[in-house]
Amino acid sequence: MAGSSGSLSRSGLRGREAELEELQALIASVARTGSSALTLIRGEPGIGKTTLLAEAVARAEAAGFCVGVGKADELHHIVPLSSLATCVLHGDRPLLSGDALADLAHRHDQRIRLVERLAEAIEARADSTPVLIALDDVQWADALSRFALTQLPRRLRTSPVLWMLTGRKGVGGPAEEIVAAVHDELPARTLSLGPLSGSAIGRLADDALGPAVDERVRELLDGAGGNPFLAVEMLAGLRTSDASGEPVPPGLVSGVRGRLKSLQPGTLRFLQMGAVLGRRFAFRDAAALCGGPSAPLIASLDEAVRAGLLDDDGDHLVFRHDLLRQAVYVDIPPSARKALHREAAGHLVAAGHQPIDAVSHILRGALPGDEEAVGLLRRAADDVLPVTPGLAADLATRALGLVPTARPSWFAVGEQAIVCLTRAGRNREALSTCDRLLECRPPVETFGRLQAALGGTLWNLDLAEELRHRAETALAVGGAAPEVEARLAALRALALSRGHDLRTAREAGENALRDAIAIGDREAHVQALFALGEIALNAGENAVALERFTALSAVDSAFSPEEIVAYQHMDDFACGERLLLKAAQRSGGLREAMLLWAQGQQHLGLGRLDDADADFVTMERLEDDVQVPVQQVNARVIRSWTALLRGEEETAREHLAAARERLAAKPNPGNTAAVRFLEALHADAEGDVGLAVDKVRRVQAEGPFLRWRLLRCWVESAIRMALRGADHELARDLAAQAEAHAARNPAVPTATGVAAQALGLVTHDLALLERSVRLLEAGPRPLVHASACADFGQALLAAGDRPRAVAALTRAHAAFAASGAHAAAAHVERELQNAGSHGRRAANRQRPVQGWEALTVSERKVARLIAEGHTNRAAAELLVVSPHTVNTHLTSAFRKMSVNSRVQLANLVRSLPDS
Repeated sequence: MAGSSGSLSRSGLRGREAELEELQALIASVARTGSSALTLIRGEPGIGKTTLLAEAVARAEAAGFCVGVGKADELHHIVPLSSLATCVLHGDRPLLSGDALADLAHRHDQRIRLVERLAEAIEARADSTPVLIALDDVQWADALSRFALTQLPRRLRTSPVLWMLTGRKGVGGPAEEIVAAVHDELPARTLSLGPLSGSAIGRLADDALGPAVDERVRELLDGAGGNPFLAVEMLAGLRTSDASGEPVPPGLVSGVRGRLKSLQPGTLRFLQMGAVLGRRFAFRDAAALCGGPSAPLIASLDEAVRAGLLDDDGDHLVFRHDLLRQAVYVDIPPSARKALHREAAGHLVAAGHQPIDAVSHILRGALPGDEEAVGLLRRAADDVLPVTPGLAADLATRALGLVPTARPSWFAVGEQAIVCLTRAGRNREALSTCDRLLECRPPVETFGRLQAALGGTLWNLDLAEELRHRAETALAVGGAAPEVEARLAALRALALSRGHDLRTAREAGENALRDAIAIGDREAHVQALFALGEIALNAGENAVALERFTALSAVDSAFSPEEIVAYQHMDDFACGERLLLKAAQRSGGLREAMLLWAQGQQHLGLGRLDDADADFVTMERLEDDVQVPVQQVNARVIRSWTALLRGEEETAREHLAAARERLAAKPNPGNTAAVRFLEALHADAEGDVGLAVDKVRRVQAEGPFLRWRLLRCWVESAIRMALRGADHELARDLAAQAEAHAARNPAVPTATGVAAQALGLVTHDLALLERSVRLLEAGPRPLVHASACADFGQALLAAGDRPRAVAALTRAHAAFAASGAHAAAAHVERELQNAGSHGRRAANRQRPVQGWEALTVSERKVARLIAEGHTNRAAAELLVVSPHTVNTHLTSAFRKMSVNSRVQLANLVRSLPDS
């Protein structure tokens, strides 16, 4: 058979003309519209995914795209961001330099911030040229890269960024997870590559062997099943074989074995060592595994490259296809593979690699009792905990599994596993791990350490009573180190903050704080201050809570959101704004979602309902992203309440349903009380006063501290429901609670004003209602002041004082309308009309749902800044908000304006009359 000497490099494109045309159209669309898109190329190994991707990348480069191409590796899927790093560091014009990427990873120890910084780098490049990011074999992407790929396409949906991924067939893998995360927000297409047709396979044969291909060859190619890689490997064998008539084995492994038989034994061993290291490996690492000097292996390397098994890119050696590596790998006996992986791990660490680089080999080669492997896994877990806590938890639990229970180190490894599992949000697993350790009767010092390590777990699970019991038991057992006893004492105080005896809780917290300071243990210090802050909040002592949380924030800036909210409780929104500005300018370290909660509370208190809603939307998305739901029930309760104020009944009901759903997942007393009160508001709005009063009574039953924490600004709504339901005892009880809260907080206008309003409603006292208006006018909360004006105006009408009533009601109407509380404003408008007032007032016109007029004030600000060419971060800095909040505003603006790119938005904004 006369063979052609032509290259087979384009053979995978035979029969893929339709798919190439679709990818070409996608490239052109992203370049033309300036908006983002994602495509996933799926298929079995060898079906031509990589070749098709390479052709698409070449066409994108020809179209002027800045291209970042990478490949995930089966043996490197543990290293955080290793897969995506190959994309952003690719080529002559990388999206990021190696130093810049290392700096990002070093400075930003939270994955949300790290991903945001990556987004900013890609966004900056996309501002001048369209960008293609292509990742091959996404099924092997590391956890942090997978997380980033679920976030980045959504975050960059308004920029000309095209994402191309390839992945093997499967259900529920990383590829499907990424597509599912973005499918509602940008065009996402899946191309499923099936077997090539017989004619396409025939053209492959013609490419390789020339047109004179006999029938025997075509029959042999049927064994490839339409898989181009298998067909090409068979053809390569035929092209290099003699014409002896020997049949070519149809299976890939058999085929590769046939090719390997002609290699020198040293070359075969070199390939096997490379296969253990992964598809991409360093020559020196393979040489080290071979166990001899490097120089004699140069001939082996040369033979492997000439045989078409390896490529040499100058820095690393790469198997030409992962199927080739697997075919070599499976020929190594399993026991030998395990030993070689363990040896590879030791060599990598000895050569200066980080522990995480050796983890894949440890997981394949370590045996129980391997203390060195346990140490490497523990170090790797510590290294990755800030950015990938889930991976850290997996590594720590695997390390625990390698340590025999009889060894002293078992408990130390177990303690680390508890901490990692808790950080990963796997609290139930952390609890069961701790209990398994405790069943083995650890030494008393270790007993205390384990119980202290479990404290955060129990708090996350809302098991305050169990936390108290465990802390007290560990303290009673004794024998713990002083710092551990201080942590246990602080945890006990925190648990007591959820009880009724807050005096005992306060005393316990003060003692714990003194011990922590005396010992100098930072963890105990933080826990004690947090406990004392919670105790003060639950006791209704706002000034004390502020003092505690300010001290806590000074010790650990991650608790800045608690300090901000404490200032808000004191009606000091100016200091809250200052701290929010400071937090926005600070990089790294803060809990993003909790900071957004504080920002949302700031906007809510100041009557900025649209901005508060955007903050809570963003907060919920971030909590979902990191799978740590903390404030989602409360956020949905607030969003439902504000929807009722706006008159958006259907939206309010949707948020109520979402709050109930989230309550089922986190049914602590506080969340339960919040949802019950929201149900009361809905029942009242629907005219079911009896049900509303019953729900308020059930809130009362949840405990005294929950009542005032929930009702500090809403107590007048509860009192009105009680009075409409003729439950005067409930109304008086609520008013008494508001009065007691005011007595504890005499310097807080909201507390004193709401107390006067509550008592005035119950006693029908005009003087008290008038006093509440004056007090709340001095405070910062316009909606609370508007409510007091409305109550005072209605009382004046009932007393026959029409002129003063109209004045009070007019003020209430203006404040409600200015905040967008259209339903509340409409209610006051009806009262004014009943009073015979038909003056000119702001119309209660709700925004349309589409077009420029549908945008909120903040959405318009963001839209104008983006239209002027600002990036999300630049807009965030100018508006002093989180880049995540800017993204929420921008996404909403795009939806309302029916545009898909920044270019389209800029054109539309420039066409507006007021531009």
